[in-house]
Amino acid sequence: MHDMMQSSMQSDFDLLATLVVTLDSNQRVTSANAALEGLLGLSRRKLFGLPFGHFMQDSDALDLAFAKGLKTPEQSIFRFEATLQGLGHEEVIVQVQANLTKIDQDGQWLLEMWPQSEQAKYHQDAQLQELAETNKMLLRNLAHEVKNPLGGIRGAAQLLGMEIMEPELHEYTQVIMHEADRLQALVDRLLEPHRHPQSVEPVNIHEVCEHVRSLVLMEYPKGLTIEQNYDISLPDLLGDRNQLIQALLNIVQNAALVLRPQIAQGRARIELRTRVARQVHIGKKLHKLALELHVIDNGPGVAPEIRERIFHPLVTGRDDGTGLGLSLAQTFVQRHHGMIECESTPGKTSFVITIPLP
Repeated sequence: MHDMMQSSMQSDFDLLATLVVTLDSNQRVTSANAALEGLLGLSRRKLFGLPFGHFMQDSDALDLAFAKGLKTPEQSIFRFEATLQGLGHEEVIVQVQANLTKIDQDGQWLLEMWPQSEQAKYHQDAQLQELAETNKMLLRNLAHEVKNPLGGIRGAAQLLGMEIMEPELHEYTQVIMHEADRLQALVDRLLEPHRHPQSVEPVNIHEVCEHVRSLVLMEYPKGLTIEQNYDISLPDLLGDRNQLIQALLNIVQNAALVLRPQIAQGRARIELRTRVARQVHIGKKLHKLALELHVIDNGPGVAPEIRERIFHPLVTGRDDGTGLGLSLAQTFVQRHHGMIECESTPGKTSFVITIPLP
């Protein structure tokens, strides 16, 4: 019975992206998950029975946690920072949560560790999500405030144009009406995500990808290749098909516009890649399974001065851009409890859409 429970726990631990190890009362390894095996460069069979402190630069914090835990079992959780070092001598700073647990009659220590870089990314993602929500609410309110007076300005210019006979003055009213219409279109795009209730149904992400792919290739029939790199084992996600199409279309069209010099040379490439991700943090929430949809292009990359603000409304790197495409895409994906992130270097830009799977 004990062995069956251990086997079941080991299987569960292997699903975790965090580093997990169990230790006996002498700090010797009794089991380790796949993530820790990969970091340390040793299989769990070779790790079994080794003092875990050997893999720490300074094991004093671990010794102190053990001493306190054995002395006061009611206070069984301790947190500290440590530096792990595997066979490759690569040092990784981790945040450790040590928990004294009871498995059958054996008291064992469960150590769960997060690399510091991943913890920093978690906080950064949470901050980005909060900032996006704040920006979205601000712009939505601003668009509503602009909408009514904008209609009044256009209406007044139209009436004035009907009364003015001089062609030169009539031209001025036409300019006012044209600019009011342009601003109205901008306001409409800002309000678009909030105008229609979300329709939730099973969606095959590859059907979405193929639909977007065909639309963009019709616009750019020569000089652009859109590669398909799909994981066909992906289950359907629950969402609004039209919103997902619009979000992906905005990203792929944005990439195609940036690739115009490469398209003219016949060497532009966009890759659509789908994968399953496990134990993914999106904002402050951990999801067991998630879709990762990568849109990768071989363009010049995102300008460094706007890289951190690329999903902010009205931020664009093109003279003819409105700065709304990526912002709206982020809004649509966030309505599916997901997030879009971007990594960019000259010659390779990757937008990653992450959405939880049911």
